[in-house]
Amino acid sequence: MTTRSNCPNSTAIDAARAVVAAMQDVSDYAPTNPAYSAAALRELVSNLALAEETELRARRALEVAREQTVEAAFRLYNTVQETKVQVMAQYGRNSPLVHAVGLKQKSERKRPARRAPAAQ
Repeated sequence: MTTRSNCPNSTAIDAARAVVAAMQDVSDYAPTNPAYSAAALRELVSNLALAEETELRARRALEVAREQTVEAAFRLYNTVQETKVQVMAQYGRNSPLVHAVGLKQKSERKRPARRAPAAQ
């Protein structure tokens, strides 16, 4: 069985379902190949419905997983930011540990240059 990357559009699927529903009313339909029987068509519609439900549950699970990932990322980021503040408070702004957590030490900051008074 080959795997296809795209699905028929919803209009085509609805039309196929309508054909299957119409075939249920035809009492003397007897195909030579049992794969095309009314019962086989009903089973295919049922399989499609189950597959759609499974896909919907998987999408919801993915949404929940993404929300949990985003929440965990924000918790980590915010905690690390607060940790940096705690390191500065505990060890001072010029401590080598401040540099180790990714911040500039006070001594590394460039002092602003004095402006010359404006000539009048």
